[in-house]
Amino acid sequence: MKSSCAVLFVSSMLVVAPSLVMAHGGEAGAAMPKHDMKGMDKSHRTESAGHAAALGRPADVGRATRTIEVVMSDNMRFEPERIDIRQGETVRFVVRNSGNVKHELVLGTMAELKKHAALMAKFPEMEHEDPNAVSVEPGKIGEFAWTFTKSGAFDFACLVPGHFEAGMKGKIRVKK
Repeated sequence: MKSSCAVLFVSSMLVVAPSLVMAHGGEAGAAMPKHDMKGMDKSHRTESAGHAAALGRPADVGRATRTIEVVMSDNMRFEPERIDIRQGETVRFVVRNSGNVKHELVLGTMAELKKHAALMAKFPEMEHEDPNAVSVEPGKIGEFAWTFTKSGAFDFACLVPGHFEAGMKGKIRVKK
């Protein structure tokens, strides 16, 4: 019985894995997501050269020149919803979950966040280990740092299934 379950699981992974890669985007030069092969829905990770590279790169928290606190709540909002940053600035994001359910903050372009939200809807137990994201349990605090190397308008969102669709997103404006 155990061996037939294992064969079934491996067979299903061969079917599901290619669709996950394609759903996440297969642009030339973009890093492909890495998944925990024990359960495609448990862990999801992209390297820093992935979709978030459009706005910058991961940074060491100790090298941040500015700290921005972001509060996430169960009313499906971020506070603040809009953040202004200077190009070249390294920001330490301290992300506090004041709610009773898990939330996350993911940096990216709106197009990539929408694609990623659709993938999360298919695999709701998936968790981020991306350098441009932090998942935070209720009442807890998480942090990460990011260097914004490009100017422009970017976005952040909570990709927990249903949260993005309920309006849990915000804007980042990176000025030259």
